[in-house]
Amino acid sequence: MRSCHFCNVRVLVATVCGLLTGVVLGLGIWRLAVRIQRGVSTSISSTPIEFCRNGGTWQNGRCICTEEWKGLRCTIANFCENSTYMNYTFPRIPVGRYGASLETCPPGTVNAGNPIATGLCSVSEYGEIRLQNVTMGNCNVSLKTLEMQIDNITTESQTISTDAQILTADANRLTAENITAATKVVGQIFNETRKADKQAKRVAITTVSQLLDASEDVFEKAAATDNEDSFSILIKQMESYSFSLGDQTVVEPNIAVQSVTRGNDAGSSLLFSVQKGSSNSLVSGATSINKTADRLNPDGQTELQILLNTGKNKNSCGFVVYQNHKLFQSKTFTATSDFSQKIISGKINASGQVPDVSVQMVFNPTYDRSEFQLHSYACVYWNFLKKDWDTQGCQKEGHSAGFLGCRCNHTTNFAVLMSFKKDYQYPQSLDILSDIGCALSIAGLALTIIFQIITRKLRKTSVTWVLVSLCTSMLIFNLLFVFGIENSNKKLKTSDSDMNTNSDNNEIPVRDTIDTPNPSCTAIAALLHYFLLVTFTWSGLSATQLYFLLIRTMKPLPPHFIIVISLVGWGVPAIVVGITVGAVYAQRGNESPWELDYRQEEICWLAIPKSDNFVKSPFLWSFIIPVTIILITNIAIFITITVKVLWKNNQNLTSTKKVSSLKKIFSTLSIAVVFGVTWILAYAMLINNDDIRIVFSYIFCLFNTTQGLQIFILYTVRTKVFQSEASKVLKSLSSSFGRAKKPLHSRTLGLRMRMYNMLRSIPSLNERFRLLDPCAMTEETSLSQSNQSKSNA
Repeated sequence: MRSCHFCNVRVLVATVCGLLTGVVLGLGIWRLAVRIQRGVSTSISSTPIEFCRNGGTWQNGRCICTEEWKGLRCTIANFCENSTYMNYTFPRIPVGRYGASLETCPPGTVNAGNPIATGLCSVSEYGEIRLQNVTMGNCNVSLKTLEMQIDNITTESQTISTDAQILTADANRLTAENITAATKVVGQIFNETRKADKQAKRVAITTVSQLLDASEDVFEKAAATDNEDSFSILIKQMESYSFSLGDQTVVEPNIAVQSVTRGNDAGSSLLFSVQKGSSNSLVSGATSINKTADRLNPDGQTELQILLNTGKNKNSCGFVVYQNHKLFQSKTFTATSDFSQKIISGKINASGQVPDVSVQMVFNPTYDRSEFQLHSYACVYWNFLKKDWDTQGCQKEGHSAGFLGCRCNHTTNFAVLMSFKKDYQYPQSLDILSDIGCALSIAGLALTIIFQIITRKLRKTSVTWVLVSLCTSMLIFNLLFVFGIENSNKKLKTSDSDMNTNSDNNEIPVRDTIDTPNPSCTAIAALLHYFLLVTFTWSGLSATQLYFLLIRTMKPLPPHFIIVISLVGWGVPAIVVGITVGAVYAQRGNESPWELDYRQEEICWLAIPKSDNFVKSPFLWSFIIPVTIILITNIAIFITITVKVLWKNNQNLTSTKKVSSLKKIFSTLSIAVVFGVTWILAYAMLINNDDIRIVFSYIFCLFNTTQGLQIFILYTVRTKVFQSEASKVLKSLSSSFGRAKKPLHSRTLGLRMRMYNMLRSIPSLNERFRLLDPCAMTEETSLSQSNQSKSNA
């Protein structure tokens, strides 16, 4: 009768746990169905992700294609594919660009490994795409040697210009020294006093365009070591060159030059426009001149427009458009993104006189409006004396929506320096599955800690400190996760009306992206980082301790084992987090958003690095690698204990097969939960397939948000102390309803006999098996040892 009552207690506990698990699982399935349904309904109403083909991206209502494709969906080829000329082979080259040959200069030459020839991919008048202007270079000439030949430009300008163009064809191979040397050479080719050939100057435009493909870092290093101010010289010489082309236009992917001649009957204004293309590169036909316009008239396809008010001055004018700002290395403005920051030079040939002119401009910046929001801008010009941007004589001017207006009282190189706020997609609050799972874990962990501390004298087991430390770190992590993971910045609402358009406020922004600092979010991310590392560290220490106790049973624990593992469990993660934060701050501490290299803005957790910077990311070295090492070690120890101890066949098995298997299953689950084996599901969430990743996300959430509940069930509910107290509570409740209860002696004796049979089935565990079965009490261990001694006798 009493044994039946004890069975009722266990059935009650199992039923409650089963119901809780069923509720959580049901909520997960419901949330999965809702999310899939929302995903289907959203995809029907929005533009399909694969609408833009061949690397094109959907931005602002249209496909932005790569240079190699064009058309509405980026499906029309715009390249020369695997072209061959004489004995030279060229890979795919976009239309309008020069490509380098696969054949390189032989070893032993000055340019060993560099391409030996270049060719231009162009479109014929009949629309045929083909390779043209194939030019062979000199393998014994380098950019440094060309720099030494500047004095020979008058007589050898064509050769020098061609060699410079070939040597800069591969922008990925250019160094800071190459940039500096090429800039000096090209700047002197444009110098009128050198009297270079016209064709040499035309080729030099191509060289400048190729230079602007080099990385920003290379240009920064070149500017820092350029003592002769070669960048400014090149910019000035190109301004002068823009007067010499008559009414012709030269367009390269990164630069366009337009000259305009004017007679006495010309109007007082001149309008120059740059239209948007299907890609971010400049293309032939994208620029236009209107000699009779008296005002700005941009349309939806206008990217840049400048109105030059010359008054009575009828001299020729010149315009130069730079695709990016790399030749204009500023000390006050830092560009960290690839936003369109076109620079326009509009100038009148005043023959040494200062013309009385004014300039009006509108800029329609190209950026992904779904991801970024324009915060502020400044109308600036390049001050050659300061070698930096300046606002003197320029002011903001209101214009139609989508355009940024500027007005200046002089002519030179103009730009609009813009700063953006990223429109972070802050996630919604934790869903029901996470809320319930974390709540159950928090309650379970708190009860487990209290239970382990209160009953430590009754159990007298050495795993108490390890389990309490593990549960404590996990409990704090769950609390921080629930109450601190969300960034409070998500409550800050921004809109287009927040943009600074005050014409009297024309301050140059410090950088092109603005982030709202949130030190509390950074602190939460560091604490989450620390306590999750502590949790994994203690799971690894738990595995190590069980390995010593169960596998190396004949050898004692190392001296001062508890002290050592305590220092490791709580100290090593602190060192890892401290070094990580310190390294990130030391690297970018002088920049305001340094913390975003450590944490995310969307949530207060470690920053997920981009694919091109993953190897150098703090997330990899301070979290993924340590956790992976601990998980691999835990899984190896888990398999060893499972095979050699828990599921090892024994001929002396006296209990029934059903009871024995149940015991083994519970013991296996107990170790798996403490070792954190289910965290390996996190690696499945890295799969690119969204459907599979969502399924694994919910499975991962189900197992790991309820890890605290699992520990409570396996290490508290299953203990005989807990079951005894629960039985007393039930007895008291039953007595209040008039139900008499019998003593628990017969039930306790039955449990002891079952424990004895289990211990006999695995003699190698001896009394240490109680570490795996929380049900065991000290007195039961003594009983089993006494019975085993009698049996041996």
